[in-house]
Amino acid sequence: MKQHCIKIIHGHGTLTFKPNDSANKTKRIAIRACLPNQDLNGQSVAVVGLGKSGIAAVRLALARGASVLAVDQNENLDPLKQNPLFETRSSVKTVLGNFDNNLLKDVDTVVVSPGVPLETYGLSLLLQSGKRVMSELDFAAEVLPRCTKILAVTGTNGKSTVTTFAGQMLNHLDIKTFVGGNLGVPLSEAALQCLKFSPKSNPFKVVVVEVSSYQLEIPHKHFCPSVAVILNLTPDHLERHKTMENYALTKCRIFSRMSNSKMGVLPLGNQYLNDAVRSFANDINLAWVGAFPGVRINLDAKVASIRIPAVDGVSDLQLGAMKTAGTHNYHNAAVAALAVIGLDIGIDVKAINSTIDKLKVPPHRMQVVHRDNNGVVWVDDSKATNVEATYTGLVGLKGQKSVVLLGGIAKICQGSSGFERLLEPLKCHRGVVTFGSSGTMIQKTLSAIGLNIPCVRATNLEEAVKQARSMTRYGDAIVLSPGCASFDEFKNFEHRGRVFQELARS
Repeated sequence: MKQHCIKIIHGHGTLTFKPNDSANKTKRIAIRACLPNQDLNGQSVAVVGLGKSGIAAVRLALARGASVLAVDQNENLDPLKQNPLFETRSSVKTVLGNFDNNLLKDVDTVVVSPGVPLETYGLSLLLQSGKRVMSELDFAAEVLPRCTKILAVTGTNGKSTVTTFAGQMLNHLDIKTFVGGNLGVPLSEAALQCLKFSPKSNPFKVVVVEVSSYQLEIPHKHFCPSVAVILNLTPDHLERHKTMENYALTKCRIFSRMSNSKMGVLPLGNQYLNDAVRSFANDINLAWVGAFPGVRINLDAKVASIRIPAVDGVSDLQLGAMKTAGTHNYHNAAVAALAVIGLDIGIDVKAINSTIDKLKVPPHRMQVVHRDNNGVVWVDDSKATNVEATYTGLVGLKGQKSVVLLGGIAKICQGSSGFERLLEPLKCHRGVVTFGSSGTMIQKTLSAIGLNIPCVRATNLEEAVKQARSMTRYGDAIVLSPGCASFDEFKNFEHRGRVFQELARS
């Protein structure tokens, strides 16, 4: 029987091969390079965790030609019932609830969503055995064009705002930019868009990615930023990372694939990060938030002085034109500017100066959401899910009298909730309303350390808003900056912020 040859015509010529010619491995690899959207043809991929990142990874695996095993421990995952991806595709098998872990041993690749701990499903053992186990971030980065620059931002607090500001700076300067990751749009969505284009018509010159510590638990092979920033490190997520040393090591893994002229940015003076970075930062150029090379910020003058590693000269960024609430956003804008300039794509401080007045904070991060008829400004800082974030927001409200809403589920570290830290910044405000499951504890903590402004207790957020209204005067602000997780009353901090905004306008 005569064998038919298959010809692939591409930008570098024509490749011919016989489908049953098993010896022609080199040519098959070349064909996969020509058809990146089919590079997993004939392979199987398990996606563990079917949240936003997981579903995006399923779509990417299918676009790359793989068959997919989609797994989630939640057996009542209703959104999947309306998703055509999981209804009609014979190449997707979905398993919800408990399942046999041996299923994962039979696939070629396991992609893990950030919300899934490695202790579940035997993932740690699979990783140790040499199985191809990847984060969604790394799975997406595997198909990003090499010419695409990656700017990655992590840290305990502020990473969403710095990521957003960096993306806005680039987009305002007409640089084709994707902004996402842990921020909301998974990196797999950017990878899917890249598959639709040839390398010469790449849709993104830069991808700006917010990265959580959960996304860094699995070592990366493909995710290699041109610039990576760790903004800060304070106690958080220790139920998963156990110790601050482990937390710091996980964060510093963001540098692990970087080398040569790539730039890593660290906060000045954090000993946990200083110790951890030695394990991962090989030959990269380090810059600092608070020293040169890096960025120094003069909040009084509203000026940030920037010096890039291995480049002579210091340039001044004028921050006075910013229209966002909170002086801490001068800091966020300055770090974003340092990172963008460090990409080495021809952008300088002069160009970034033209974007400063256009910067807008992401939702639920010191976001002014309403001004009512009584002259009260409503500020949604629901993203402040730990005390350090609340502290930063309150310090940024310098000169603005506010009633501050604190509450939810407090995060306890070494026997302390940390709310003692808020005594100093709260002293200059109008009052405090505590609410939620930790509301009583927060009220007692603040009273015990001598808080000198009214501090009242409400059962839930709706009641807290009513109490806050009665405490304000003309020109005051009501600020939701809880310092706690939201899961006692809400699905997540976004849900909490949306409810607050509805109550503000009602």
